[in-house]
Amino acid sequence: MEENKLRENSLKDTIDSTDLKRVFKDRKRTNILNGAEQVTISYLVKRVPAFISSNTLTFIGTVGSVIVLAGFILATYFERSFLLLSVAGLAINWLGDSLDGRIAYYRNIPRKWFGFSLDIIMDWVSTVLIGLGYLVYARNEYELIAFVFVALYGWAMIISQLRYKITDIYSIDSGLVGPTEVRVILALIIIIEVIFGHLIEYFAAAMCITLFIINFVDTRKLLKLGDIRDDTEREAKRRSA
Repeated sequence: MEENKLRENSLKDTIDSTDLKRVFKDRKRTNILNGAEQVTISYLVKRVPAFISSNTLTFIGTVGSVIVLAGFILATYFERSFLLLSVAGLAINWLGDSLDGRIAYYRNIPRKWFGFSLDIIMDWVSTVLIGLGYLVYARNEYELIAFVFVALYGWAMIISQLRYKITDIYSIDSGLVGPTEVRVILALIIIIEVIFGHLIEYFAAAMCITLFIINFVDTRKLLKLGDIRDDTEREAKRRSA
């Protein structure tokens, strides 16, 4: 009896391990929080109710971005502490955005290209909503930072898609920094803004400068990868001729 129970538990652990490996098989992650993030996602995907679909989670993630926007608007016209609503919005955005594709792979019902396309589009919508929130909240002379942030984040998204096209490896991270780290940094900046006030513009400017440097470096790496692929394809054509 005891042996049968141990055998059943061992089989269940093997099945769970196989399912969880499938969850992350479609992408390469290099971000700092990757380990903790995967453990958290592995815990959550097994507990999401069956009636909640991948598309529902994508919608929830977008709602999180709307909440971020609402937090900025309320903080602008009422009380600065409403910015804490934006922190909650970032957490909800992470939840939906991180689980939508992972839940599909866990349930073994992925729609690879549909999901990929929808995810990129909604990520862009979320970025615009967050940038719009900052635009509403920022003092006049710092409003341009919102446009610069959205443009730079869009540049980073384009780099990730081109990298995927060239290498056939999908990675949403730029070295040690990925979307999760960006959300954490934004949340910390917002909390500091609630406590001290009128510091968010300087942090936002620093983030834009950092993002520009990262994008510039990643663009150079991307062009080198493109050059290597061109050489490889030319060599393959020469050999087959």
